[in-house]
Amino acid sequence: MDKLASLCKRRGIIYPSSELYGGFQGFWDYGPMGVELKNNIKAAWWKNMVQEREDVVGMDASIIAHPRVWEASGHVEGFHDPMVDCRESKARYRADQVMVYMPKNDDGEKFLFAFVEGDPEAIAKKTAKMTKGAFTPDDCTVEPLTHVPLELYPRIVSPDSKKPGTLTEPRQFNLMMSTRVGAVEKSQTDAYLRPETCQALFYQFLNVLNDSRQRIPFGIAQIGKAFRNEVTPRNFTFRSREFEQMEMEFFVSPDAAKKQEWLEYWRDERFKWYRSIGVRAEKLRFRQHEAEELAHYAAWACDIEYEYPFGWKELEGIHDRGDYDLRRHAEYSGKKVVYRDDLTGETYVPHVVETSAGCDRTLLVVLCDAYAEESDPERTVLRLSPVVAPIKVGIFPLMRKDGLPEKAREVQQLLKSHYTVFYDELGNIGRRYRRQDEIGTPCCVTIDHDTLEDNTVTLRNRDTLEQIREPIGPELVGHIQRFLDDMAAEK
Repeated sequence: MDKLASLCKRRGIIYPSSELYGGFQGFWDYGPMGVELKNNIKAAWWKNMVQEREDVVGMDASIIAHPRVWEASGHVEGFHDPMVDCRESKARYRADQVMVYMPKNDDGEKFLFAFVEGDPEAIAKKTAKMTKGAFTPDDCTVEPLTHVPLELYPRIVSPDSKKPGTLTEPRQFNLMMSTRVGAVEKSQTDAYLRPETCQALFYQFLNVLNDSRQRIPFGIAQIGKAFRNEVTPRNFTFRSREFEQMEMEFFVSPDAAKKQEWLEYWRDERFKWYRSIGVRAEKLRFRQHEAEELAHYAAWACDIEYEYPFGWKELEGIHDRGDYDLRRHAEYSGKKVVYRDDLTGETYVPHVVETSAGCDRTLLVVLCDAYAEESDPERTVLRLSPVVAPIKVGIFPLMRKDGLPEKAREVQQLLKSHYTVFYDELGNIGRRYRRQDEIGTPCCVTIDHDTLEDNTVTLRNRDTLEQIREPIGPELVGHIQRFLDDMAAEK
């Protein structure tokens, strides 16, 4: 992850927010390459989810909604995470993300070593040093801190401490970010930055239903910003305080069998979409939630997980939200929210199948999956699918003389209306190739002295390093498109 973060900063993909002022934890800025990559991911999602379907329409709702929305959704009352502090290091942790090594044969005196979820090797090295080798993880079970009785806390060595008993008792921490709305302080209203994008799709359900002329089953999709005051943002952009969601709420009849069919349908469709943008199948898996871990609104839930460098973690959730949201908004607004089937005359509150993905998390997955270090030749490369690659074609004159830059500019003019291109004439041609490899550009076009003789250029394949000659002209666009299509199919 450190190598990936370094590459992202070096190549203008992701910068720490407010770095000039020392940074601001949990917030990130997308640079020139990052914004192109992110836009390509959103465009691919929108095309697949909305533009290519007749049963899903789109929306773009405001970030700040009426405060009663979040009372109805349950966020004001129940959107909390358990938090603990280390009195010695002043570090703060989500209690459900701290794991504790519990000795299998506990004599009541051994230290209980805690580590942040996903970093067991580091804590094993630390504890082996502290105990001079007496501690071995093989002699222990691993339990979440939330399962450890409070009377054992005096024996726990926190992840950033060297002595036991420094952890506070867990306390609840509301994750919503608050703000105030109004021009005059005395008349200002307390409000929240939305912690999820989906609620507008519920309270606008009747408007969208009537105006889009849809019939159930149908969905409403949205891409937008959300905000959560995460206790411990970490793992690069994996857990941030400001992020972008890609969500779709699919409204179905209450019939249990039909709803289950849609749940399985959308679960499989979402898996296929990640494959379509180049994510390797062996790095993806399904994980169905146990009853005790279901969210308060969910009757069924399944995650698509990805094997990040720090372990298997959630990428997207597919949820059966039942009629929870529509009923709650009807209750809190005092308005009737029902659907009447004009063919059967049946009236009911629709149930909801939700697909909820993070755009930033998807981008992180795409980067993790594409990152490779090679020795022959020595290079770092992002093997991005052409579907999402920020630059499709790099254009290079071999030298900055003999009319080569002028000819390269002609090729740039020919291609830029079809692809996102990058022109570069500075430095050694090998270094220029390496720069494009590091941002995932699938195809590079080189203009050399042969070009001036036979009007052909060299196309270089990022993954195989193979090079072929193609003529300049309208047919070059077709050759490059087939080149990109073939590379995308191989992903």
